[in-house]
Amino acid sequence: MSARPVASVRAGGGAGEPAPSSPLGVLLPGGRIRPGTAVSTGHDMPLLLALAAEASRTAVGWAAVGLPQLGALAAEAAGLDLASGMRIDDPGRHWAQVLATVTEAVPVVLVGPLGPVPDRIARRLAAVLRRSGSILLAAGPWQGAEARLQVVSARWEGVGDGHGLLRGRRVRVAAAGRGAAAAPRYAEMWLPGPDGAVAPVLDESDAAYEPSPITAVGAVREQRPVLRVVG
Repeated sequence: MSARPVASVRAGGGAGEPAPSSPLGVLLPGGRIRPGTAVSTGHDMPLLLALAAEASRTAVGWAAVGLPQLGALAAEAAGLDLASGMRIDDPGRHWAQVLATVTEAVPVVLVGPLGPVPDRIARRLAAVLRRSGSILLAAGPWQGAEARLQVVSARWEGVGDGHGLLRGRRVRVAAAGRGAAAAPRYAEMWLPGPDGAVAPVLDESDAAYEPSPITAVGAVREQRPVLRVVG
């Protein structure tokens, strides 16, 4: 079996290469999530939230449809602005219509596994995305996704023999796409990192990553805005 390319994502690029805006950038076509497209995430919530935070860098407003398990603290730690987000936990049997309406109005939409997506509905939603320029991030598989990302290995680090602080989850993410981007690509990163957001792997030991006091188990957090829940 031939070796596959692996990128150990670091803080800076090589000679003459700009550093990606996010460790996920090396896995995305053109280094970013293009407006009007969909990306699937293989049912990994930290990966879904990291992509949502990346997409929200240039857009104001996001929505989560069919994701009742989404945690407000995790979303905030990943980099999402809770004040500009809303959540529709149960869109009901007419979820496709709800999703189309939300996608028309909100620039970044996270969608849970709502069931099989018939070709007719997939084509309709793809047309809505192209027209609105919104980005759809699917927790599970999504027909017509421009990129398909999946965490293929993960380990939490920071806890020793029954004691210590979790400093982050080091993962290996695989990505595949369409056309020239169809060949699988891999990258390693912290997801989440010590502060809750995606972070680059600095070196083999990654000694620069020390547990932050706010990420300690049982740490007290200040009160923050909560997500608006619709329906």
